[in-house]
Amino acid sequence: MASKKTYLDSLRRVSLFSSCSTKDLEKIAKAGDEVTLAAGTVIVDQGQTGREAFVIISGSATVKRNGKKVATLGAGSVVGELSLLDHGPRTATVVAETECTMLVISQRQFLAVIDAIPAISHKLLATLAGRIRELDRQYFG
Repeated sequence: MASKKTYLDSLRRVSLFSSCSTKDLEKIAKAGDEVTLAAGTVIVDQGQTGREAFVIISGSATVKRNGKKVATLGAGSVVGELSLLDHGPRTATVVAETECTMLVISQRQFLAVIDAIPAISHKLLATLAGRIRELDRQYFG
C-alpha cells in the first residue's frame, strides 16, 4: 500500500488538481481506492463510457488512440480525468505496460468531495480554463 505522501505527491502532479491545496488533495485521496493491475491489463478502452479516473502511483501505461501509440505515462499521470466531469466516451485506450499501482476515483466519490468542499470546483474550473486556453493557443496560434 502506498504512503499518504506518495498519494499526495502523485495527485499534486495531476494538472487537473494542480491548484488544489494539500488539504484538498487529502480529501481527494481519501475518496479513492488503491488497486494494483498486472502488466497487459486494459485500464480504459477507447469509446467506452467512463465513470472513474485512475492516478498512476507506480508503474507505467501505454496510451493508444485509434490503435496508434501516442504516449507512455508514469507515476503522477492521470487516466480518464474527463470521466470525473462527464460520462462521455473514453478518448483513448490505455494498457498497463508494467504492473501498476493506481488510485481509482469514481465520479460519484469525486462529486461528493466537491459537494463537501465547493472551493475545489473553482480551482478545477480555473485549471480547465487554462487547458482550453493552451489548446486554443496551440491550434490558432
